[in-house]
Amino acid sequence: MPKAYWITCYREIKHPDKVAAYAKLAVPALAPFGARYIARGTPGATFESGLKERVVVTEWPSLAAAVAGHDSPAYQAALKALGDGAVRDIRIVEGLE
Repeated sequence: MPKAYWITCYREIKHPDKVAAYAKLAVPALAPFGARYIARGTPGATFESGLKERVVVTEWPSLAAAVAGHDSPAYQAALKALGDGAVRDIRIVEGLE
């Protein structure tokens, strides 16, 4: 079963305090599902339509684990804390191996 990668692309951070509250809840909420953060921060370079805003790449044991983590009550509580604090999109893609 291939690993999966959850890529979070922030388009705008409106309330850094809400993003911080979200992060405090999201990390322990996703840990039981095997989440491993492999990159996070502001891009060193952007191309095409890329925005120079925060990006987070999370590795998962599988696509099913990533979706289960997203749908978990604990992660949903983290999303509630984030509220309107940021505009972002999340993409989950399976690895090639």
